[in-house]
Amino acid sequence: MVAETGHFALILALLVAAVQAVVPLVGAQRNDAALMAVAKPAALLQFLLAAAAFFALMYCYVTSDFSVLNVAQNRYSDKPLFYKITGVWGDHEGSMLLWELILTGYAAAVALSGGKLPRGLRTRALAVQSMVSFGFLLFILLTSNPFLRLDPAPLNGQGLNPLLEDPGLAFHPPILYLGYVGFSMAFSFAIAALIEGKVDAAWAHWIRPWSLGAWCFLTLGITGGSWWAYYTLGWGGWWYWDPTENASFMPWLAGTALLHALTVVEKRGTMKAWTVLLAIITFSLSLLGTFLVRSGVLTSVHSFATDPQRGIYILALLGVVIGSSLALFGLRAPSLKSGALFAPVSREGGLLFGNVFLSAALGTVFLGTLYPLFADALGLGKVSVGPPFFNATFVPIIIPACIAMPIGALLAWKRGSLKIALKRLMPAFFIAAALAGGIALMMAGHGRFIAAAAAAALAAWILAGMLAGVAQQIHLFDAPFKTSLQRLFKLPRAFHGMTVAHIGMACVILGIAGSALGRTQSIQIMHTGESVQVSGFSLTLKKVRDDIKGPGYTFSRGTFDVTSGGRPVAVMQPEKRHFAVPPEDTTHAAIRTTLLGDLYVVLDGRDEKGGYITRIYYDPFVVWIFLGGGMFAAGGLLALTDRRHRIAAPERKAS
Repeated sequence: MVAETGHFALILALLVAAVQAVVPLVGAQRNDAALMAVAKPAALLQFLLAAAAFFALMYCYVTSDFSVLNVAQNRYSDKPLFYKITGVWGDHEGSMLLWELILTGYAAAVALSGGKLPRGLRTRALAVQSMVSFGFLLFILLTSNPFLRLDPAPLNGQGLNPLLEDPGLAFHPPILYLGYVGFSMAFSFAIAALIEGKVDAAWAHWIRPWSLGAWCFLTLGITGGSWWAYYTLGWGGWWYWDPTENASFMPWLAGTALLHALTVVEKRGTMKAWTVLLAIITFSLSLLGTFLVRSGVLTSVHSFATDPQRGIYILALLGVVIGSSLALFGLRAPSLKSGALFAPVSREGGLLFGNVFLSAALGTVFLGTLYPLFADALGLGKVSVGPPFFNATFVPIIIPACIAMPIGALLAWKRGSLKIALKRLMPAFFIAAALAGGIALMMAGHGRFIAAAAAAALAAWILAGMLAGVAQQIHLFDAPFKTSLQRLFKLPRAFHGMTVAHIGMACVILGIAGSALGRTQSIQIMHTGESVQVSGFSLTLKKVRDDIKGPGYTFSRGTFDVTSGGRPVAVMQPEKRHFAVPPEDTTHAAIRTTLLGDLYVVLDGRDEKGGYITRIYYDPFVVWIFLGGGMFAAGGLLALTDRRHRIAAPERKAS
């Protein structure tokens, strides 16, 4: 009965979505307050119905109701309660229900907290959001119904994918979806503004917090997913330019460009058409990621479905959303005035420069991800595009944007002075040059010492340059230190957040360069008592215990004594796990993390002679990648708390 209740709630939500998509929009066009008032209760009701359906499915999982097909395919009665709950979004149907819950949740949040929004803008945005919701509800009911029954019901289920039996499953998908789906709100506001014909500073003021929040969640989701792959898959890597990794990275790049463009619209009232287009593109790329993961065109650990019917539906939805939004943009864009003029060398010019390079970088990822699919569909043969392509195209494009980052932050609005900005950055330049020289001397003779020195210099340039920007804001050395300190604490949180996020970029560059250029590895067959040397560490395999019973699996555990310079450093215990339902082996790496590098040990099973296959890696500075990703999100969240996001925007003027 609970499953039928959840199914009925989805049907009711579909009907409410249809009403919310049409009635308030008609009311906004007619300026009818009664019809416009329908938007708020409809948005709240639609969210409650989606929540009822979601928790009905969760109840079926927790109670092991194997008469529900979805539960029987992804649940096993002996699994811990934790994985009974998180397993709800561990498959296609459940993840789409989570997607719909978050989609309606954002609309409900706007309905509840958008009292200061212009009534027409809020009404139209909620109507557009409901149109998207209607499409996904129809998709769930027609192709991905999570409440289908089985008769007769099996005695037990097939079990969850063992790779997903990890605490990361509890956090990674929901956080990632909060980012993916969050950009739907930016999209809805953009379409609402196009319908109104008003894109101005006030519009940018209202859309910015929603875009920033979505960007923070997407950043955390990508960073958390990278960390999950790093410690779960046992391959020692954190990124492989996998198409489904790119599926989340592309909207992140577009969202980053959108945030910078919104700053220009809000501060100077220019770049309006470009900003609206970015809002459309960002959410469109989120939908594209959904298609890639659920269409069956990709084979990946991330892929949820291989049913072509689902892929065709999502592709049709993608065509409708992108086609209609771009058509509306084409009609309205000419009427959007360009706003205030600015010199090429200015804060606006710097932000536009960054947008151009972010867009170009996005283009390379888009091309490398989709070209093999297009080539295969057109009968041009199988084409493989992997890390070498992306490293050779993406990296050279993103480097100029990183170099320009500290410069742009020191330029004035409307018209700046490149000479003055560079003068203030001279200390940063000397710090970067000194560090590059030091790294080059330390790594002389190493095959990649030039690349390592350049990466270290770039990271130092960004860090020192951003600190120079802070020094300029607080008049450091030009005023008493106490006065400068007071100014530091009085600076807007948005400025502090921007600084933290950009410093996070320096951390990411350091981590990427260290792990890519300085990694060492050793793969061998070891017997107990044998040792191997890796990057100054000596690892001795002391023992291996087999057939240990875990929660739902058995595992072998190796014990390694790690020494450095003859002194004990750590005891590391990697595991090889065997799941019976469904039958699959997984690795659980042992990782010793420090700020200088990670020692990473994998036990890969036994050979025919009783030895154990082991893989040992040392990755310098890899932790800085994850710390930098955390700083991105922390900076965004800090900026989100700026009081300017809680006060009314300036009056809207016709564009």
